Amino acid sequence: MAQGTGTVTDLTGQGKAKDLVDVGGMDALYHGILKGVGEDPEREGLLKTPYRAAAAMKFFTQGYQQSLEDILNGAIFQEDNNNMVLLRDIEFYSLCEHHLVPFFGKCHIAYIPSGKIVGVSKMARIVDMFARRLQVQERMTNQIADALEEALQPQGVGVVAEGSHLCMIMRGVEKQHSIMTTSAMRGAFLEMSTRMEMLNLIRSAKNGF
Repeated sequence: MAQGTGTVTDLTGQGKAKDLVDVGGMDALYHGILKGVGEDPEREGLLKTPYRAAAAMKFFTQGYQQSLEDILNGAIFQEDNNNMVLLRDIEFYSLCEHHLVPFFGKCHIAYIPSGKIVGVSKMARIVDMFARRLQVQERMTNQIADALEEALQPQGVGVVAEGSHLCMIMRGVEKQHSIMTTSAMRGAFLEMSTRMEMLNLIRSAKNGF
C-alpha cells in the first residue's frame, strides 16, 4: 500500500484498480492510528486495513456529497390529498460527531400534503442523506423535517427518531438499553391533535395493527 496517496495498488489481488475508492490520503491517517493504539500496521492482517477503514469512512459520510435536489430527482407529484402520510421504521445509521462511534435506530416521518406528495423511497433517502454525516440526533431530526418542508411546502411535517448510541453503550456510562427519542414538528404538527394522531399511528403500527 502506498501510504498517504489515497490509493492501493492491488486491494483484491486481481489488479482491479478501477474498483478502488479515492480516499484522499485518509489511509495514511488510519495507518498512524493503528500505530497509535499499539498495533503493527505491517502485519499481514492489517496491511489493507488503513485503506478499508478509509473507504468505509467515505461511505459512512457520503451524505456530505449529496443534495436535496439530487435525492428528489423530480419525484414530487401533484396530488389532491390533504390526509396524513406516514412512513415509519426507516432504519438509519450515523456517526456521533463527538466520539466518531455509531448511533443507529429508526425514523418515522409524517406530513400532510398541500397539493404535492413525494415518492415514498425519497423520504428514506432524505433520512440517509443526513444520517450519513457526522451528526447529533437532535440536528439530524430537524434537518429531515426542514428538508421535507422545503421540498413540499406541506400543511405540516412531523419527524420522530429513536436511536441507540454506542458512545453510551460501549463507553462512558455503559447503559446497554438506553434509547434516545427526538422529534421535530412543523406547521400543523404543532397542534396537539395532529401530533397525537401521528404518535398513535406509530404506536398502533408497532403493536401490529
